[in-house]
Amino acid sequence: MRLAENLLQFREKSGLSQKQVAEKVGVVVRAYQRYEYGDRYPQLPTLIALADLFDVSLDDLVGRTR
Repeated sequence: MRLAENLLQFREKSGLSQKQVAEKVGVVVRAYQRYEYGDRYPQLPTLIALADLFDVSLDDLVGRTR
């Protein structure tokens, strides 16, 4: 699950806690934890907010390569 791995990597690189990320993108902490653990996928507006927060493209966030 590339998205989950990338979320963890980008969050740790940013020095943010799961709670801080959740607050910044407007989801509850448990929802964000499920994204990071690979149990659930965020909806598009949340994906965009996460990409903006970590200053990466959506492709980079989800691990899409050509």
